[in-house]
Amino acid sequence: MKVAITSTGDSLESTIDQRFGRCAYFVIYDIESKAIEFIPNPNKDAEEGAGPASVQLVASRNVSKIVSGEFGMKIKSLLDSLKIQMIVLKEPEKKIREIIEMLNHLNLNNSKA
Repeated sequence: MKVAITSTGDSLESTIDQRFGRCAYFVIYDIESKAIEFIPNPNKDAEEGAGPASVQLVASRNVSKIVSGEFGMKIKSLLDSLKIQMIVLKEPEKKIREIIEMLNHLNLNNSKA
């Protein structure tokens, strides 16, 4: 399963970006293979439509979940229709590394159930 995480930078020490559509980077993390990919967000400076364009970008990577600080109103119904789960994390100081550790921990618990 792949998860997209909004990030302020392109390293594991970067923090979560609170903005979904205009985040600096998307981190695509594959929980099974542990592969990590940093993708610069081409929509961060868009005049308008940054959210839907960002949804298309992460959806094209076959993600099942997105972790971000917040999602715009237009995004919720779009993600629902694509069956992509939103995880809102209101901890702006949380590092990407810590979020990945949290996802791994949740996955371990789910696979045992």
